Amino acid sequence: MAATGVPGSRVVRSAKLGQLAAEQAVRGMGRRLSMIGRTEEARQVLAERSAMQTAQQIVAVLGSMKGSAMKLGQMLSVLDLDFVPEAYREQFREQFAALRDRAPAVPFAKMRAVIEGDLGPLAKTFADFDETAIASASIGQVHRATLRDGRAVAVKVKYPGVERAVNADISNLEFLSKMGKSILPTMADTGVLEEIAGNLRSELDYLREARTQHRVAQRYRGHPFITVPDAFEEYCSHNVLVTEFVESRPFSHIQTLPDAERDRLGELIYRFYIGSLFADYEFCGDPHPGNVLLADDGRLAFVDFGLYNEMDPVHVEFERSCLRAAAEGRPEDVYDAWVGRGIIDPESGVTVAECQAYVWAATGWHLLDEVVTITPELATGAILLAVDPRSVEFQGMHSQMLPPEHVFSRRADLFTFATLGQLRVTANWHRLAREWLYGEPPQTEVGRAIEQWRQSGIPSG
Repeated sequence: MAATGVPGSRVVRSAKLGQLAAEQAVRGMGRRLSMIGRTEEARQVLAERSAMQTAQQIVAVLGSMKGSAMKLGQMLSVLDLDFVPEAYREQFREQFAALRDRAPAVPFAKMRAVIEGDLGPLAKTFADFDETAIASASIGQVHRATLRDGRAVAVKVKYPGVERAVNADISNLEFLSKMGKSILPTMADTGVLEEIAGNLRSELDYLREARTQHRVAQRYRGHPFITVPDAFEEYCSHNVLVTEFVESRPFSHIQTLPDAERDRLGELIYRFYIGSLFADYEFCGDPHPGNVLLADDGRLAFVDFGLYNEMDPVHVEFERSCLRAAAEGRPEDVYDAWVGRGIIDPESGVTVAECQAYVWAATGWHLLDEVVTITPELATGAILLAVDPRSVEFQGMHSQMLPPEHVFSRRADLFTFATLGQLRVTANWHRLAREWLYGEPPQTEVGRAIEQWRQSGIPSG
């Protein structure tokens, strides 16, 4: 059923979240009572039914709310969910993926009013406009259209009232925390939720996003393996973002490709989301499957630049030096650097060994000089060890404070890992990382082709 609007008031959105948490508690108690005296086979059937009802309800509530709540659901879709029996986790993940790929659309009449409020009558700008949304994001939905000069475009339009809804969510972190606790304990951490809400403020600025996307598109123009659709800034406004349309297939199609092709595309995802930070001192901070498409020309297309961050080279070099020290087995240097930066309180009792182990738990996939297959379980384990304050491991580290300038990059790193886990890709990630850790020449065929393209300075297409 299509959503009729975005609930915007703090009270209404709080009530929805509170109701969701309460209903999950009641359902859990009812299921436990219904299982008394049942056979094991019957219990499994009931567990599956309850699990799917829970996932479907969460998708319905978060999808209709959009904003911060929907962003939380999108993040959940890339994790290995441990709040349901293992046998049903894939079904849950598919339900959460609906928030990423098939979220309920706002009726076109409402979206048309937003577009025409900014750009004037549709016919003034567009020769054709498809009223059916082709994608739904946390703060807007995407339609396909054709400009009057014949160019095919994707038009992202903010949901009516979404800015008020986001601001309400920012005021409702306590309620979001209660909901998160009933779904995934890690997401109950207020700091995580505040970071999500803060990033959403940046996503609301479509004019900034258009400028960013145009700049990144120019950087990748002619790239042999990667494409970024350009933004048409002259048609963009506060509520409308118009970009090139890329004929493509979704991430779910990429997941069905043969191992070797998935591995090749996984390397490109790694290079785009991780390598750009250390090569260009800027990065896309919202890695998730909904933002990765396989273009019909064979290149990997990256979309959504609302969360794009530039980072001071001093901070990037700090991260690079710490990763090198960890990879080279110099734990004292890592510890001293973190103490000097104020990340670790020297009076906290955190040891050199704990600091080194924590770095390896969270970023070891860059550091281990071996072929590693990234699975959903492996990626989720790294995320939970890194951010879950209830984890038995690294309790001392979880009480320390990561400076704001590093929170965004570490989140991007972890969720790139999670996205690659959804593809189950294999590589020696350390050999790829050595390009940006040590400035070494690429060792893969893809890397050498990219380097040749960079050196030529000649667009390949």
